[in-house]
Parts: sequence; C-alpha cells; structure tokens
Amino acid sequence: MPALKKIALTVTSAALLSGFVLSPAAAADKDKSDDKQPKPPGIMSSLGGERLSMSGTQVNLGPGVPVLPKELTGRSWIVADAENGDVLAAHNSHWRLPPASTLKMLFADTVLPALQPTTTHKVTESELAGVGEGSSLVGIKEDHTYTVHDLWLGVFLRSGNDAVHVLSEMYGGVPETVTAMQKHAEELQALDTVVISPDGYDAPRQVSSAYDLTLIARSGMQKKDFREYAATASADFPGEKKKGKKRESFEIQNTNRLITGDIGVDPYQGIAGVKNGYTTQAGNTFTGVAERNGKVLLVTVMHPSADESHAVYKEAAQLLDWGFAASGKVTPIGELVPPKSVDTGTGAATGGKGAAPAAGADQGSGGQAEAAHASAANGSSGVGIALAIVGGLLVLLAGGVFLVNRRWPLPGLTRRVPAASDDPTGTAGTTEPDATADPAEPAASTDSASSASSASSASSADKS
Repeated sequence: MPALKKIALTVTSAALLSGFVLSPAAAADKDKSDDKQPKPPGIMSSLGGERLSMSGTQVNLGPGVPVLPKELTGRSWIVADAENGDVLAAHNSHWRLPPASTLKMLFADTVLPALQPTTTHKVTESELAGVGEGSSLVGIKEDHTYTVHDLWLGVFLRSGNDAVHVLSEMYGGVPETVTAMQKHAEELQALDTVVISPDGYDAPRQVSSAYDLTLIARSGMQKKDFREYAATASADFPGEKKKGKKRESFEIQNTNRLITGDIGVDPYQGIAGVKNGYTTQAGNTFTGVAERNGKVLLVTVMHPSADESHAVYKEAAQLLDWGFAASGKVTPIGELVPPKSVDTGTGAATGGKGAAPAAGADQGSGGQAEAAHASAANGSSGVGIALAIVGGLLVLLAGGVFLVNRRWPLPGLTRRVPAASDDPTGTAGTTEPDATADPAEPAASTDSASSASSASSASSADKS
C-alpha cells in the first residue's frame, strides 16, 4: 500500500475508533466557521503566573481532580479562590475583550467611598444627556430627587446607565470619573483594562479581561455597601412625582439571573453577587461570587455562545460547581495579585490612591447601615439585605491590615440565597421574562406607573 494511502487509512481508522467522523463537507464548513471566530492574541499578560499568559484552557488535572465541564463556549473565563487568590483554572483569562456592564463593578469600587448614601440629589437634564442610545435604564427623571442609595440600587439591580451618569456628575463629571476609574484599575493591577465610559457602554478601545474583572470584583466585595447592593434581589425605586399626589415607587429586580432565577436558570445556591452585562459587541459577560461549605469562589465568563439562552449563567454555574468540587484537590495555575498599595510581605496597606477604601473597607460609606435598613423597609427581599449585616465566615483583620499573598480577606462575604421552596418572603427565585435571547439588562420604562412591568422588556441594542 502506498505511504499516502496508509496514512489516510490510519487517520480514518483513528477517527472511527474515536466515534467522531466529519464528512469532508462538514469539516470544511467547520473550518470556515472557526476561521470567522475571533482568536486570542498570541501573547497575553503573564500577571498572576506564566500559565495565565497562554491561550486555551489552563488547568492541572490529576488524581482526584474532576474534569472541567464539557462544551464551555466562553471566549474567556476564570475560576479563582476569593480568599487566598488561587486561580484554579482559566481559559484565555488575559484576553482583552469589551466588558459591557461588568465594568460597573470598577465604577462602583471607585465612586462608592466618595458619596454618602443618604445624600439627596435633584437630577438635571444635562446629567442624562450623555446616556448612550439603547442603554439599560432604571427610569430616572429630570427634576426629580433621589438619594445616593436609590441611585446605587439602580446601578446594581437594573444596570441603569442613567444612574451611572448621575452619580458620575455627583463625583465630579464623567471625564473625572473615567480618569479615577482608570487610576483605580492600575492600583488594583487590572492592567488589561482601558476605561472609556463609566457604564461599560460599547466604546472604541474600551476593554477588560476575565482576570481583571475578577480582581475588581474581589476588591469591591471588600466593601460592605458594595456587597449589600450586589446581593440585593429586589427593591423599591422612587417613581414619577405627580402634582397633588404622594410619590409612588415601583419594584426593580436584579438582572443577575443566578440571584433571581429565570426560565431555564435556577438561583445558584450560595450566590452573593456580583454583576452581569450585555452589549452587541461584548455579548454576555458575568462575574459572580459564591460560598459553599466555607469556601468562597469567584468566576468570570466573557462572551459565550449566543446560540443558547442564558449561556453565560449556565457556564458560570458549571464552573462554580467544578471549582467547589476541585478546591483542595487541584494545583493552582496562578494567583490573583493584590493591589499595588498592599505590602505583600506584611499584608499592610502602604498608602496611595485606592488603598484607603480597601483598608477601611468595612467602615464603608457613612450611613450605609441606615441605608441598608431603609432598603429592607422599602421592600428589598430577604436575599438582598446587606451581606455585611450577616456574620460572615471571613473576618476583617484589625486596623485594616491585610494578610496578602495567600490570603486577602473578604469580610462578611457569604450569605446563602434560598431556593423558592424555603424562602419565607416568596421572592427568591422570582422570574421575569426577557424579550430577547439573553441581554439580561432590560431598559426601564419611561413612566413610573408602568416601570415595574415594562422594565423587564429588553431591546436588542446596546444595554450596558
């Protein structure tokens, strides 16, 4: 038999033995389809470990280590231990991609410490002028007054770009906010991140990575008020004020489906936040944190396949399940680095912009406890009450000292999200319909009377 025929026979036999054979036409179609898919850069950052600079899936499989979930479609993802920073597995984790509304985590981590939650603010027309067309909105109206606490609920629950722009103006203006966010990203060593808009709305050159978003979430979850907002499932939001009538409110629900659930997605047991996103360029993005049996994990998934509804939540849940099963068995492939201002030798904050909010994390913004109680009184579900109100498994070290490089504490992080069957309020696992496959960041209505219902409708335009 000629050599070429022998080789062809060997390849065909191997394919048959594997139980998977593509016809020549199907193989050609697959090659064309693969060619159209974006490819990660050949060289990526090695921050956190050399393995993280490599393209493709990185994991140390060995005896007792469960295999990773099959058919993961995210262009980039990461699973990490939130406490000690170990990266358990990753896939193109330093690939710079559009972040969509997950960038709001950086916005909140930057701006939250500067604004008192009980401060009231009357919204002007100019503050809403820069909101991108097709943005997700909570329904803020000009010439209406809101508390900072109200506005943060709009950011975290409804991913409201209108709320982001108002808070940005209160912080000093959108350009000043973007500059501060970029500086804070650099302090956190989120060096893949380029900030152009504070809300994550698609903009040229605006990128982040699964690694960076996980660093940012880890920093944000150090702050009590950040944790409270990120875990809130539902709350009452001020509606339109009509002459001669008492101002009414309407309910808003968290668009994080692992908190609220949806058709085909169950609330994830132990979920404690943090943020989802969607734009036409970014696709779906999600960063989540969850606790199980005293272990706290972070996961980020960026741009999974659009062929399956809610793929970003399903893949995040699968990766969390894998992480909990693999924790203590798998050898880490890298680590989440601490902020620049933290001395890795002593664990102490050494100063510099961004260090103070972290070191004073659980002091947080003034009046946050009152704001949390106000949220509860105004209809927030039991799931959404402040995480920090509950005694957490993790303890903040006295004096704002951090034990880093193996343990950077996340105080009071954990609270189990109950299933619908054991939720006495009947609010956990509540679903709301989506008009599209999976933006999960619906625009709010323009009328307070109809906001509660129409806020669940999403357009197919940019949402972040």
